This record gives sequence, structure tokens and C-alpha cells, in this order.
Amino acid sequence: MQPFDEEQQSFNKSSLDEEALLSGQFWGELRVFLAVAKTKSFNRAAEITNTSQPTVSRQVKRLQDVVGSQLFISTPRGVKLTQKGEALAKALSRLDHTLHSITSDLKSETSQAEGTVRVSITDGLNALFAAPALSQFSAQYPKIRLHLKNPLNVMNLPENQTDMMISIIPSESSDIQFRKLGQLHFIPVATKDYIQKHGLPTRDNLEQHLFIQSEYYLAKTGLWDGWQRAVARGRIAHYCDNSFAYGMLVKSGQGIGMLGSYSLAEPSAVPLEIDLRISVPLYLIALTERLKVRAVRLVFDWLSEVFGPNNPWFSDEFKLNNPPSEYDAGFRKMFNLE
Repeated sequence: MQPFDEEQQSFNKSSLDEEALLSGQFWGELRVFLAVAKTKSFNRAAEITNTSQPTVSRQVKRLQDVVGSQLFISTPRGVKLTQKGEALAKALSRLDHTLHSITSDLKSETSQAEGTVRVSITDGLNALFAAPALSQFSAQYPKIRLHLKNPLNVMNLPENQTDMMISIIPSESSDIQFRKLGQLHFIPVATKDYIQKHGLPTRDNLEQHLFIQSEYYLAKTGLWDGWQRAVARGRIAHYCDNSFAYGMLVKSGQGIGMLGSYSLAEPSAVPLEIDLRISVPLYLIALTERLKVRAVRLVFDWLSEVFGPNNPWFSDEFKLNNPPSEYDAGFRKMFNLE
């Protein structure tokens, strides 16, 4: 027997039935606080919120007085969140992402697909494939805007606060869907300038050579063990965790790097025969709820084509030279391969 009648309104109210605004008068202050928390600067927060630095300071002080806690600490490098400030900032950041999703969903209900779709993607894949291919997609869907972002967390899509992410790890979460794409092939690469200066690296002389290392390749998963053994035999010239800058260090002849096979389109790049090739599957991961939005689904399907096995650079079979295709037309134009 139920203790209350489900239709008895006094016991079955929605939060919208309560007239009081639980946050009081502080919507504006919370928005300004989040801007300061993200930028670590009162001046930058003022620019983002289109106000002045003194106004930002006053609103943050008022919010601190209301909550009764210090939210920031001033340092020589800017402001730093206190423990309570960080907790509030993370909660507001989640709310900000939710509001963005809701407003995007409302826009998508129009007859024509439109809205902003946010994608986490590494600099290399973005610069060489997604960005060059975007013009054709935009011509077909001019009202869909992409926000292409470098991933903050390569393991966790929600932490990036984006709708989807190109990843090498699938997700089993109930609120996330993934699609298997193609294979990303990694090979050791040096440039002609490096070889001219240091000689051709071979499996027998790695002790004489320099390497460009990255924290991504230090993961203890077993996948990168061959690369780690090769690096251990030589000397690390530099570390770099930005994929595009990593490639530029190799291109400038600073050392041997572990790069995607598409780097061989660079005329100065030389693939090295040191018994080392690594292939990893690519996945496109998206928030299940966001995929209900037409604009998000269209971007999801488009990226699935760009990075799918039909693109020769991401086919299951590794090849040093790939024939031109519709998926890498922009990429080839960048490298003057047409």
C-alpha cells in the first residue's frame, strides 16, 4: 500500500512549482566567477564577460561574502583556486556544459541542421585531416559550426566538455556511444637533414642516435614497449606532448620520432627500418544524449568517414605510399602532392 496518493499535489511537486530562486541573486556573480576560474585572470575574465576588471573583482568579492569562503588566492602568476573554489568551479563547469547542450538541442529542432558541435581531437589529426576536409562539410551544412579542441583528457570524454572525441580507447559507459574507425599506424621517422648530420639509424646503431620522446609513449600498457626499448638504447634530445609540435621537432631534424604514417607525405621524412611498427584502432566516442541532436549526428557520421578505413591512411593494411582519395584531398593539397 502506498503511504501517499501519487496525484496528491502537496506530496508530488516539481522543482518548478517552487517559486523561490535557490541561488538567490547571484547568477551573474557565478558566471563571472567561472570566467575567472577558467582564465586564472581577472583581466581576461573581464574581456570574456565584456565588463571591467574592477567589476569582476567586486562580483567575486560579493560571491565570497555570500558563501562565506575564500574562493581564490592571489599569486605572482595570477589567481589560484582554493579547495572550495575548485569544487564550486567544477560544479559550475558541469552546469555550463549542460546549458550549452540544452540550448544546442533547442536550436536543432528547426528544419535545418544548425548549432555548435564540439569535438576533441589531437592537433595532428585535426590539422592534417579534419580541418582540410571541413570546407566540403560546411558547404553542405553551412549552419553547423564546429569547435575543434585539443583534448584535455585523452581517457575521459566528459572531462573534455565536448560532444565527441577521437580516441584510441573505446568506452563502455551507458551514457556514451562509440564507433570503430580505422587504424592509426605509427612508424619511426627521421628527416633527411637529421640523417645527413647523424647518419642513417638502423637496428644496429641506435646507441648513436637522438630521440624525441613523449609522455603518451611512456604508458605502461605494452603497446609502446618496442619504442621505449629503442629510445633506451639512444639518447633523448627533447620531450614533447603536443602532437603537432612533436612532429615539427622531428621535421626540424632534432631527433627520431614515432609518427603517424601520414607524416611520410612530408618530402623530407624518411621511414626507418628498425623492426618497429605500431598500429592502434581509432574510435569516435560521443555522448549518447547529444547524438539525438541532428547537427551532432551529422558531424559524428562525417568524422566516421574522414577517419574510417576507406581513407587509405587509416586502412587496416599499413602502406608507405597511399593513392589519392576523396578523404585526403585537403591533406594532399597542404603537402603539394596534387
